[in-house]
Amino acid sequence: MDLLLMVRILVTGAAGFIGFHVSRRLLARGDEVVGLDNLNAYYDVRLKEARLAQLQGQPGFSFRQLDLSNQAGMAAMFVGDRPARVVHLAAQAGVRYSLTNPHAYVDSNLTGFMNILEGCRHNGIEHLVYASSSSVYGANTNMPFSVHQKVDHPLSLYAATKKANELMAHTYAHLYDLPCTGLRFFTVYGPWGRPDMALFLFAKAILAGRPIDVFNHGKMRRDFTYIDDIVEGIIRTLDRTALPNPDWSGDRPDPATSRAPYRLYNIGNNNPVELMYLIETLEKALGKQAEKNMLPMQPGDVPATYADVDALTSDVGFMPATPIEVGVGRFVEWYREFYKV
Repeated sequence: MDLLLMVRILVTGAAGFIGFHVSRRLLARGDEVVGLDNLNAYYDVRLKEARLAQLQGQPGFSFRQLDLSNQAGMAAMFVGDRPARVVHLAAQAGVRYSLTNPHAYVDSNLTGFMNILEGCRHNGIEHLVYASSSSVYGANTNMPFSVHQKVDHPLSLYAATKKANELMAHTYAHLYDLPCTGLRFFTVYGPWGRPDMALFLFAKAILAGRPIDVFNHGKMRRDFTYIDDIVEGIIRTLDRTALPNPDWSGDRPDPATSRAPYRLYNIGNNNPVELMYLIETLEKALGKQAEKNMLPMQPGDVPATYADVDALTSDVGFMPATPIEVGVGRFVEWYREFYKV
């Protein structure tokens, strides 16, 4: 990238799964990245530190260990680092964890997001791109899920906080002309992934010879989306600042756009896969059969997710397309190498 075009970008959750990959991609194209993370113990901190170590030696990368809910610290960071754009990926993740630790979601996903919005508002940020989630579709059953549908029936507190983020972002886009783009991610997987996600849990248990918990008797369907496709979607939307929709009408309000500079997109593989097929694909890649513990559906879970990505394709010319067999193979290669198994 031409030095004159080099941009300083704040990436929150930089030691996390998606934030690490996004930071690496931005650095590779010549951007400056200010990475922020609190390195909390929601999952193994050693994995976060290993991701961070990959970034810290690279020119253009600086790191801030800071909690999103620290209002004074966040305000000072925005003033001191002067980012031009923000990719906000830090959050308290996980549906099941929200059943037992609800306050963690309020601190990180509501208070923390408020501090991000205030930082953007007071420091002239060109574009805020933030992570939402497919979980916002909640009780919706009309497939594929479209950003033009209403999402008013969340089934977990995690989902409710992500829906709240979309509403908060719209308010700031409307009041302060802050361009905001929300990205609803669909079941992200791949190398350097999160240990609380199904693929990671399954691989670990199968290699250790332990049974795996298969919820909804393996009949769950998920739009598994490979990490490189998620990153491509994030980068393309980041480079295309959210604009008002001149055709937006309050009589027929489109939830995905606005008179304000506000957009929502799904990033999903547009091809739901049954959980049992994911397990079979993983078994093949590992060369080992899984012992399965069949269980009913868990509270807060949804039976299926399936992304309509038409808006993403028409606006930024990209559609995720990595086949599950390819993505699982790459994950297994990384897992074996990283954990020496």
